[in-house]
Amino acid sequence: MTTDSSLRVALVGEGAMGHTHAKVLSSLPGVNLHALIAKDEDAGRRLSQEWAIPHQTDDYAACLASGDIDAVIIASPSGMHVEQGMMAAEAGLPCLIEIPASLDLAGTQQLCEAQSRNGSVMMVAHSRRFSPAHQWLKQRLQAGEFHLYHLVAQTYFLRRTNLNMFGQPRSWADNLLWHHACHSVDLFAWLLGSDEFDVWAQQGPPHPEMGIPMDMTIGMRERSTGQLLSLALSFNNKGPFGGFYRYIGEEETYHAFRDELSDSEHQNIPLKGSAFTLQDQEFFDAIRQGRRPESDIHSVLTTMQLLSRLEKQLNAPR
Repeated sequence: MTTDSSLRVALVGEGAMGHTHAKVLSSLPGVNLHALIAKDEDAGRRLSQEWAIPHQTDDYAACLASGDIDAVIIASPSGMHVEQGMMAAEAGLPCLIEIPASLDLAGTQQLCEAQSRNGSVMMVAHSRRFSPAHQWLKQRLQAGEFHLYHLVAQTYFLRRTNLNMFGQPRSWADNLLWHHACHSVDLFAWLLGSDEFDVWAQQGPPHPEMGIPMDMTIGMRERSTGQLLSLALSFNNKGPFGGFYRYIGEEETYHAFRDELSDSEHQNIPLKGSAFTLQDQEFFDAIRQGRRPESDIHSVLTTMQLLSRLEKQLNAPR
């Protein structure tokens, strides 16, 4: 670490999530965004200038070996997460990996094994777990103050061309199941603290140019309680984008969107904090305290197992 005990961080990725993490890190005490690993030099330079990042390179391995960083945030294209997470673990460096940790179950298992071998903090950015709205509801579920029957979730984007959430072109195609469905599948399992679910899924035809399904529906049922998740996802939706959640329960129906929460009368429930800030703060707190973080790589295995089961259903002959 530097002499002022701040954590020197290397950020991997100059895209939308790279910008998001850079903005968050600028507000966290005791954190120094020291280096950016960028594939696109010009886009990286713009990001470095915006957030005063002193070092930029395209050589991730050299950055890991430099001895100049204390932690890594991986916000690169999804297909690179496993390799880059493994490299960070082998270098003995804590890493926060953007969701999804992997595009299959095997990759997540590899990351778990690497973390177990090396012992460094390895966290996945399951940001729904850190949203004040979802945390507020989980606390009431655990206290028996709210009894959930049905979580109805909708994830909507307009992605008929290959753009990121800021409307900028990108070189890789997003994944509706392993990325966007992953958020809600993980949220439901985390809320209930269970790994016993029946699951089913269906998807629409692939896009003729992007080659990915643009619409998907997913259902989950907790086996012992019968609690349901109904999830609809679309890359064809015109209108507000993001994840919309309706918690239908015995006592009330709640509506959650990003960090905001309202009741059935559309009265806002006051909450503090933001998911991305709380998430990144948890990563650095876990490093300093020498403990496993919330959304530790091992804690997301149930989610990835559920996604693997869903993928088999989606790919089964009809």
